[in-house]
Amino acid sequence: MTLTPEQMAAIAAKALEDKKAKDVKILKTAEQTVLADYFVICSGSTAPHIKALVDEVDKQLSEAGEPPIRREGLRSDIWVLMDFGSVIVHVFTEEARKFYNLERLWSDSQEVTLSSLLGP
Repeated sequence: MTLTPEQMAAIAAKALEDKKAKDVKILKTAEQTVLADYFVICSGSTAPHIKALVDEVDKQLSEAGEPPIRREGLRSDIWVLMDFGSVIVHVFTEEARKFYNLERLWSDSQEVTLSSLLGP
């Protein structure tokens, strides 16, 4: 079964929340770019925490049949990007997140909540 972009974003966001990611945001970017339908953005507190967040998202989406197409930045310890096709997950240190400020860069996208993706 292929997951919808909404389901993929929800699984990623829930996995991040379960591993105590900070300030998880889900941006619906489908109308702004062809890159992805959703960006899921969060912060991790340390390099091991960022690795744990990335590993959990990878595990949850891979088990659901949607392994990442590409992972970038694993050696940088400040920003990891996981590309799942219609969903891109960004895991930052707090400092890198402030510096790159993707929420401002994509401010014309709609922020959605995890509960709205999960439905009733």
